[in-house]
Amino acid sequence: MLSQGSETFTVSDLHRLSGLVAATWGAAADHDWSVQAGTVEWSCLRTADHAVDCVYAPAFFLASRKVDAYPDMGSDMTLGPKATPAGIVESLGIATRLLAAVVNDAEPGTEAVIVRRPTILTGRPADFVPRGALELILHAHDVCRGLEIDFDPPGELCYRLREHTLSWPMWTRAWPGLERTDDAWGDLLNGSGRSRQPEA
Repeated sequence: MLSQGSETFTVSDLHRLSGLVAATWGAAADHDWSVQAGTVEWSCLRTADHAVDCVYAPAFFLASRKVDAYPDMGSDMTLGPKATPAGIVESLGIATRLLAAVVNDAEPGTEAVIVRRPTILTGRPADFVPRGALELILHAHDVCRGLEIDFDPPGELCYRLREHTLSWPMWTRAWPGLERTDDAWGDLLNGSGRSRQPEA
């Protein structure tokens, strides 16, 4: 099972983050979303679509109650070729409410698989909120970098997200490593190999 962090990134935090991302993306709907999303190889549109799918996925993981593998969902929840900025913003709202509802419905002691690499780990309901939020906040940064718009999430949200996930395996497996400074948002970006400013 995942180690519990010193803070909890809550359902209310998820709603707040999701609302910020939706407002930021919605205000930039008339930008060119075909451009590359920061240092990600995908376009802003595809990256945003993937980010929303990363909020849907933990809801299915937890709802499945499976502890040995991810549920066989058949396909992802992306909009694919028909995606538009407005459609993605709408889908983000749906995904956020779905994840919140599944978490709120689960008994606190419920377990389900939450990560599968390098080994399968289970999590408790509260862990599935930052599981979706972490992907959302980082990919929101990627998209906003590509669109050349500001995205600066509140420090207290970033702090709770950092503290909740500090010991999670993605920080040691896929990304260089998460450290604590007085700048929690910078820590999340640096820990995932990102930076605030475009590289020179």
